[in-house]
Amino acid sequence: MLTREVLAGLVVGLALIPEAIAFSVIAGVDPKVGLFSSFIMAVSIAFLGGRPAMVTAATGAVALVIAPVAPTYGMDYFIATVILAGIFQVILGVLGVAKLMRFIPRSVMVGFVNALAIFVFSSQFPQLIDVPWLVYPLVALGILVMIVMPRITKIVPAPLVSVIIVTAVVLTMGIAVPTVGDQGELPRSLPSLFLPDIPWTWETFGIIAPFALGVALVGLMESLLTAKLVDEITDTHSNKTRESWAQGVANMLSGFFGGMGGCAVIGQTMIGVKASGARTRISTFCAGLFLFVLVVVFGNFVGTIPMAALVAVMIMVAIGAFDWHSVKPSTLKRMPKSETFVMVATVVLVLLTHNLAIGVVGGVLVASVLFVRRVAHFVSVTRSVSGDSVTYVVDGELFFASSNDLTTLFSYSEDPSRVVVDLSRSHVWDASTVAALDAIETKYAALGKTVEIVGMNDASERMRGRLTGGFE
Repeated sequence: MLTREVLAGLVVGLALIPEAIAFSVIAGVDPKVGLFSSFIMAVSIAFLGGRPAMVTAATGAVALVIAPVAPTYGMDYFIATVILAGIFQVILGVLGVAKLMRFIPRSVMVGFVNALAIFVFSSQFPQLIDVPWLVYPLVALGILVMIVMPRITKIVPAPLVSVIIVTAVVLTMGIAVPTVGDQGELPRSLPSLFLPDIPWTWETFGIIAPFALGVALVGLMESLLTAKLVDEITDTHSNKTRESWAQGVANMLSGFFGGMGGCAVIGQTMIGVKASGARTRISTFCAGLFLFVLVVVFGNFVGTIPMAALVAVMIMVAIGAFDWHSVKPSTLKRMPKSETFVMVATVVLVLLTHNLAIGVVGGVLVASVLFVRRVAHFVSVTRSVSGDSVTYVVDGELFFASSNDLTTLFSYSEDPSRVVVDLSRSHVWDASTVAALDAIETKYAALGKTVEIVGMNDASERMRGRLTGGFE
């Protein structure tokens, strides 16, 4: 158990290095900023986080949001933005933003996972284009090792064995290929306390707040979705509220030590949880610890690891993370078209905007519209005439989408003088429905006919009593 967690942390720590360097470049800062951020956030979230085994570090999503700050305003404003983003996340966490996760349907989650898998895979392209031809057989070797190794033994994580074997081949044969050291300078010392030298004014707040809020929202969304994904893989529950404010504290600590901030990283989390079998906080702590030891103490050795070895690991992570069941012809045939459309829409939005938050929010909006459209058609009205009265029985949930057509389902001129509207099999949910009922009464009154609305439950009666007659 302990051995598995420690080895998983080692593999994840290795995988964090090139990603942290690459994300630093995206954010327009020195590579060591991303490495420090990954170290501090991984260690702090191991103690504070609400989802054991989930890895938090520098991420591309956060880097894309915060990228304009450093080149435009300087490093001090950049760090202040990271700290403010952490404060926002703590506030949102305390306010219970994690509870909004219940409104994200499964189809959006599948789209999120598939889009992330595509992102992880496509992010390896720069390491596969315009490189020596020997990179390709090395990547193939790494993938082959990870396919075969689990069939031999699962005691040692396959990604770690793959990295060791590919690195050994490159060093013993003297093969000249891109290495981790080529991606940027590795730090040689502990991070030091960094207090941003900025004017503490409302003008400064106005500059950094929009970027900070974007980082906070994107980071929380990606972290909570990743936590939910790990919950499903491990068949365990996590404390999403704790994870929310813990992400904020981790970002604040990252900022105060000169880091770029971040959130949960799906790729490295999948390496730990899915590929290496990690299940506890020990693996997350070890990931941060090994990252620090590897880049500071053994920086020269780590620098010799070929990028091909890490590319192979990330390709297998992408393949493993993608929900292949969701795109099987049998699944697509059986699944409602609306569910498939929402999944595809989420993937497309993420890929077009390069922003997970936009993709997920867009997916939820599409799912909501389709749901409302479907539910709106479930309302039916049955008409029965008895002597000098007519009874309309309304069956279904009445809200803005379904009640807009309610007024067209009555035969105003043909009905006798007494009209009974039976709502015992329905529920009034909003003001639109109350307004529709008022309109029905008004139309009958104009024809000299009386309307009696009966059968409403207590909640519907209270809403109508409060709102009726207030729309003119």
